[in-house]
Amino acid sequence: MPKVVPAHASGAAARLAGMADVTASDTALRRFLHGLPGVDAVGLEARAAGLGTRSVKTTAKAYAIDLAISMIDLTTLEGSDTPGKVRALCAKGRRPDPTDATAPHVAAICVYPDMAGVAREALGADSGIAVASVATAFPAGRTSLPVKLADTADAVAAGADEIDMVIDRGAFLAGRYLQVFEEIRAVKQACARGDGTSAHLKVIFENGELATYDNIRRCSWLAMLAGADFIKTSTGKVAVNATPANTLLMLEAVRDFRDAVGVQVGVKPAGGIRTSKDAIKYLVMVNETVGDDWLSPDWFRFGASSLLNDLLMQRQKLRTGRYSGPDYVTVD
Repeated sequence: MPKVVPAHASGAAARLAGMADVTASDTALRRFLHGLPGVDAVGLEARAAGLGTRSVKTTAKAYAIDLAISMIDLTTLEGSDTPGKVRALCAKGRRPDPTDATAPHVAAICVYPDMAGVAREALGADSGIAVASVATAFPAGRTSLPVKLADTADAVAAGADEIDMVIDRGAFLAGRYLQVFEEIRAVKQACARGDGTSAHLKVIFENGELATYDNIRRCSWLAMLAGADFIKTSTGKVAVNATPANTLLMLEAVRDFRDAVGVQVGVKPAGGIRTSKDAIKYLVMVNETVGDDWLSPDWFRFGASSLLNDLLMQRQKLRTGRYSGPDYVTVD
């Protein structure tokens, strides 16, 4: 077996089974999670701030902008979403810049479960763009497990390639770690398709509600032990979403998890990342913390709705030497 396997690979289950003693009981899981090294908050924030000062220019900037575009989960999660809006978003994801065919397409279109079928039909089978769907009573997750599993299964049946689930933050904060672990595993099982394949699972923590960096580290390990393919910072629906510091902490967690278990897991910051400058700072952080192995849409994503527009504006500036007017990009 290879030294490292992706979280979605068949070999990952065997690697995780080697940690079964850690998850055998609530007591064992609590002991393990609380035994993780404490987070030096001052050091973490200083490191994140320092990485944000790196200068990226000319050809490196052009490369970073295209890479960032290819990592976007282009998202619409509003009560006012319509099939027409989702189809328009899919068209934009496939051809972000209608004036330049060399612009890359986005990684995924992210919608509510009832719109997953619309997105699947609009994208077709050969676009190279995944359909991602938030499930499990997004964004609060306040419903029963059977409802969450049905929500997930409906989205997968409609054509979702990826499921973004929210954890039960109340259970986590109350210390019911095994309950959260088992819920993640159950949702992972609900991602299975009839043909033997499975939608990938992104597990959303809602870092702004976890209160401490230590909790974010514990939650990262908990989700990865349960089989998450990606760990995700936030829903984008609360005051504090992705930040450089909490994303850096999650990158350190996936690095350490791969070193310890041999399973590679992706990271998705979401909410509040709106400019090319911000996106490039995150890419520098990925490169400096976990290296080239994660500099791919397979392992790093941006959950965003407005970020793409700024990336396209900056891309056009590099290509033509001038900024376009406000009507150059669509307003979603």
